[in-house]
Amino acid sequence: MKEELPERCISCGITLTGVGGTRFPCPSCGTVIARCNRCKKQSNVYTCKACGFSGP
Repeated sequence: MKEELPERCISCGITLTGVGGTRFPCPSCGTVIARCNRCKKQSNVYTCKACGFSGP
């Protein structure tokens, strides 16, 4: 059985735990993107690993 790795913020790499983080589909390709509360509030740039789309 494959062990599932904890989800990490795509902007800063912190492990997502607790409340405040968000998960949403990439506007370009639909891949799920996860962001921590801090990066979301600061509008830090993210880049989709699947298609290269960048957003705030």
